[in-house]
Amino acid sequence: MGNIFSVSFSTEDITGRCCDCATSRANYICKLEENQVTLRKELQKLRELRNDVSRKVDVAERQQMKRLDQVQGWLSRVEAMETEVIQLIRDGAETIGEKRLCGSCCPKHYISSYKLGKNVVRKIQHVVTLMADGRFEEVADSVPPAPVEALSSGPTVGLESAFNEIWRCIGEENVGIIGLYGLGDEIQNEIWEKVGFCDDKWKSKSRHVKAKDVWKALSKKRFVILLDDMWEQMDLLELGIPPPDQQNKSKLILTTRSQDLCCQMGAHKKIQVKSLAWKYSWDLFQKYVGEDTLNSDQEISELAEMVAKECCGLPLALITIGRAMASKATPQDWKHAIRRLQTSASKFPGMGHRVYPVLRYSYDSLPSKMVQSCFLYCSLFPEDVTISKERLIYHWICEGFLDEFDDMIEVKNQGLSIINTLLHACLLDETSNTCSVKLHDVIRDMALWITGEMGEMKGKFLVQTSAGLTQAPEFVKWRMAERISLMANRIEKLTGSPTCPNLSTLLLDLNSDLHMISTGFFQFMPNLRVLSLSDTKIDVLPSDIFNLVSLRYLDLSGTEIKKLPVEMRNLVKLKSLKLFRTFKLCSIPGGLISSLSMLQMVKIYRCGCYESDGNESLVEELGSLKYLTNLRTTIATAGVFETFLNSGKLLSCTHALCLKIFNDSISLNISSLQTVKLLTWLRFEDFDTLREITFYWAGKYSNFSSKVESSYGLGTVYILRCRVLKNLTWLTFAPNLKFLTVEECGEMEEVIGIGAEDIGNMSPFGKLKRFKLFYLPELKSVCWNPLPFIYLERIVVGGCPKLKKLPLNSSSAKENRCVIRGEEKWWNEIEWEDAATLNAFLPYFEATSEQGA
Repeated sequence: MGNIFSVSFSTEDITGRCCDCATSRANYICKLEENQVTLRKELQKLRELRNDVSRKVDVAERQQMKRLDQVQGWLSRVEAMETEVIQLIRDGAETIGEKRLCGSCCPKHYISSYKLGKNVVRKIQHVVTLMADGRFEEVADSVPPAPVEALSSGPTVGLESAFNEIWRCIGEENVGIIGLYGLGDEIQNEIWEKVGFCDDKWKSKSRHVKAKDVWKALSKKRFVILLDDMWEQMDLLELGIPPPDQQNKSKLILTTRSQDLCCQMGAHKKIQVKSLAWKYSWDLFQKYVGEDTLNSDQEISELAEMVAKECCGLPLALITIGRAMASKATPQDWKHAIRRLQTSASKFPGMGHRVYPVLRYSYDSLPSKMVQSCFLYCSLFPEDVTISKERLIYHWICEGFLDEFDDMIEVKNQGLSIINTLLHACLLDETSNTCSVKLHDVIRDMALWITGEMGEMKGKFLVQTSAGLTQAPEFVKWRMAERISLMANRIEKLTGSPTCPNLSTLLLDLNSDLHMISTGFFQFMPNLRVLSLSDTKIDVLPSDIFNLVSLRYLDLSGTEIKKLPVEMRNLVKLKSLKLFRTFKLCSIPGGLISSLSMLQMVKIYRCGCYESDGNESLVEELGSLKYLTNLRTTIATAGVFETFLNSGKLLSCTHALCLKIFNDSISLNISSLQTVKLLTWLRFEDFDTLREITFYWAGKYSNFSSKVESSYGLGTVYILRCRVLKNLTWLTFAPNLKFLTVEECGEMEEVIGIGAEDIGNMSPFGKLKRFKLFYLPELKSVCWNPLPFIYLERIVVGGCPKLKKLPLNSSSAKENRCVIRGEEKWWNEIEWEDAATLNAFLPYFEATSEQGA
């Protein structure tokens, strides 16, 4: 090892000097001074030897070697010997001084002097022996690295719950592989360095032989292996890693941004590491900005919170932006930073070269260009908005991203599969509503960075949402664009004729002041496929819009449009037409809808067009559409409702239905709706004479649950302004109901009637999540017995003074935190099943200041 050395001593002189002491006791005393000198010399030699050995040990330890136990023992003995010899020399000095004062060979205390002299001679012999023992060939040896290395790291903020869950999993015997997701050979080498030696001989071995060696080493151990930042599946057996199981009790922890990869690696437990909650985000941001900056001006602290919120809990962004703002000590600097983050975050210091490239790897790892295009399309929507999955899929269909299928269900399934891929890659976020998703603000900024600055994508997206625009951006920016989004601005009118030969999507939604688009505006947009004008004040469509022969998606929902021009029949490729909440729409020309023969989605729902015949002709036209798969419509007379129920085509494709007015109808039988298998949304409104809604199930009550579960998916029901309706007992036949709202039904006395217990094993509201009751002055009861609300999240009550009892007991919503909102006075007058029920719900009561708030 390069640490070999030898030491030799001649003991002849020493023995000669001490021989007389061995034959004559007097010599112990007489030669004490001479022997003291010898002892000093030998101690000095021992010290020099000790220093040599220690120096060699230090050199070896710097080379990550470990000193031998026998070397450590010898050094300890030398230290003890040094202490003993020093004390003996001091004692001898006193005796020699005494002897000189007496002028005699023998001191005054003969016996003690004799013992001292004898000890000096023995100590000389011990020192000589100890020096001989210090003849080491090696002072240190190489050892394998420690099985666990402590690495320096910064503090973890807001991850306590994730850590606790990981520790729980490590303690569970049936959990061997743990996958954390959220935002070859090298591995074999790393493992071998931990369990053996990664030398030249090892490096020359084949991958297969390395795997066998790793397997032999690990199969004898109980191990924990962390595979960090994984992007592709690895075969543990090919690497030589024994799969963790209950027998070997080992653990494998992997981190990745892909939930799918956790599944591919066979993770027994998958843990999502979510964005930081606000408290922890703010703590982390303050740490990197620093107290001096935050306290330098009273206004900065408030502005700093606004900047931190732009990061939406993403630690990398919080740290990067926090460091960049650490030197900004004026409110003007912080206001400028907020503006830049909201309008051009990629230009903020550190974001373009530190944050986005790290996040982009998730984008680059998506399985195809098509999925990447679908992801980038999501960035067209404003920050912090939830995006309807259905809307996304129809946009993708009309843009041509998705494959062509004869069966529209297959296309939708493909769209949902892409959304799940993006969710599992942590590029989209779930929301509380399973029908929508959300794009994390920083992920959205990364997507805009890709489309705005990355090679072939540059200039193809023009996105200025929620930017406070009062007029459109300069048309020169439109020329190269393929997709433009100006959503959620304050644009009042659009004039001129921008030249956009490649434009395929134009989103102008949520410009609540937009009331005019001049004729000629759409003149040079020959390839426009998706046009959305929802929630604007547009009341007249410019004539050139009907020359958009490539248009496939037109959304006029929430506009003030009064009529649809007959020229709209020129839009022969239109697949989706949305007229939701067009309350001022009073006329749809006969034959217009049937002429748009490629329509797949029609949303003429809650609009104002009700002719004297209740739009019976419109219902007939809808039934003639060959490719229609998604219908949401309103019916205003009993006769048209009958026509609807007799159309097999419409029954097979209706997703939402609004029934209203039905003049002079006292009773309404909706039993036939059980055959509308896609119906998820049902609304009753503005019935002045309707007293009851009836529903007769075709099968026996004892078989009801299994039949309904598979055939009746009604999830949302609204009952609004049904003046004389007494109850909603028919809801017993809606076992999948999740959301129920009842408002302004002046004579309603109960929701589920007293006679409903005759239905047998029926239990209403088994899947109910949210329940709202507003302005029901006669309502006394919701249900005859307490119910097990397994999924209930919220009850809201307002303007129901006679409702004194809720269908709850201490076991209701037992597994959930159910919030109850209502007026304080109403809450105080509730009659509870027992004290345990009150105690169960009291912590979750939220008082409202106004009725129905």
